[in-house]
Amino acid sequence: MNSAAMTSVGIFAVFMLVSVALGLLSLRGRDRTNLAEWSVGGRSLGTVLIFVLMAGETYTSFSYLGAAGWAYDYGMPVFYLLAYLAIGFAAGYVIGPVLWDYAHRNNLHNITDIASHRFRAPWLGAVLAVVTTVFLLPYIQLQITGMGVVVSTISYGSISLSTGYVIAFVIAEAFIILSGLRGSAWVSVLKDGLAIVTLLVVFVYVPVHYFGGFGSMLDRIVAERPQWLVLPGQGKKSLGMLWFATTGLLNGVVYTIFPTTVAGYLGARNPQVLRRNAVIMPFYQVLLFVPILLGLAALFVVPGLGDSNLAMFRLVVDSMPAWLVGLVGVAGALSSIVPMAVFMLVIGTMWGTSVLGAHPRTASRRKQLSQLVTFLVGLLALVFTFVSPSTLVQLSVLSYQGLAQLLPVVLASLVWRKMSAVGAISGLATGIAVVSALVASGHDPWHGINAGVVGLAANVAVNIAVSLIRPADTPAERLARGELAEPGSLARSQ
Repeated sequence: MNSAAMTSVGIFAVFMLVSVALGLLSLRGRDRTNLAEWSVGGRSLGTVLIFVLMAGETYTSFSYLGAAGWAYDYGMPVFYLLAYLAIGFAAGYVIGPVLWDYAHRNNLHNITDIASHRFRAPWLGAVLAVVTTVFLLPYIQLQITGMGVVVSTISYGSISLSTGYVIAFVIAEAFIILSGLRGSAWVSVLKDGLAIVTLLVVFVYVPVHYFGGFGSMLDRIVAERPQWLVLPGQGKKSLGMLWFATTGLLNGVVYTIFPTTVAGYLGARNPQVLRRNAVIMPFYQVLLFVPILLGLAALFVVPGLGDSNLAMFRLVVDSMPAWLVGLVGVAGALSSIVPMAVFMLVIGTMWGTSVLGAHPRTASRRKQLSQLVTFLVGLLALVFTFVSPSTLVQLSVLSYQGLAQLLPVVLASLVWRKMSAVGAISGLATGIAVVSALVASGHDPWHGINAGVVGLAANVAVNIAVSLIRPADTPAERLARGELAEPGSLARSQ
């Protein structure tokens, strides 16, 4: 390992240790045995911690690597990121407080709890835990892959991708199992601060170093790569306006019930914190223009990249001093670790409350069971990263398409009280089947439409039809629909 690599890796190692320490320090004065404290931060996080936590979930390694990579490969289609996040924050202004209120009143921890409580059907919560795990695993794998790319690149090739994958797994597990959601929020403060500073430095340094300024860089892109600046982009005829609109709309709405987003919602002190956060968050996403523009700039500096995910980091490593490369690497690595940790925590909590801890005999050990699953799911994602690697954008899109099928069960059911458990599960199975068939057969998008939208349309149609044919008729289901008063409610009212 040469001196530059030693400097960069040394800085990286110091900040990783600081991150673990921050996670552990967040536990001071907290009840370490309480599941709500571990899974949703004791429902006491204020505006600042909710902002950095949810910003950490939206600005991931995909933002550093996948966004630059897609800009490098295709151009304009990558702007769907900004479109769907804007839609998601606007929708979250309304949906976030609704979910917070429902969960707060009923002492719920996640979307599986919400579904099982709404339908008075614990088995439905277990089914959702399995489905959510399947479609969140690609996102965890995405973060591990991104971390491996970052570590290998900033070490100037001295550390292999495989070692980088293992480092990502170890660090994320080290603080999330012990410190939970609050620890992730504390580490997000460090991560967001570094991300803002390093991206602004890179945004100024790279154009000046390689092109002599922003004007020259933009002029060259417009003159020599105009096809990258319009839909459907370079070489992707299927990613036209219809794909852009359906993907932006679908992902934006799905963002509001994304399990990690809901974890952020439920960790808030009150609904007003969520409303303030929804107003502030769009300004933070302006930073996404940095990797997108640098991905376009890389077309001229490092043409013919075998792995387009390296587009932005190749510009950084080839031009900046080692100490600055190390800092940029830390920001990129934390952008993998923080969201990955929250994804694992959410899956662990779902299994701990809705599956393994659902029986009265295991209910008292829900937190320990949740922590065990958190470790195992991270280990499983690590294995998949080695066995079945994929591009970052493909993994991201697949997660959203699958999780979109949860929208009727988790969200629409709170509005349409006539939805039955049979209708919900029938629609869910149909939507997943349609998405799986389209993706597996190479028909995503389908006639320009995101496969997730097609699956969701089939999902809703079947759900409505079955719910009308087989309405909820058990006492528990009728109670969920509001047709029966809860036991003791009449006495309380008197």
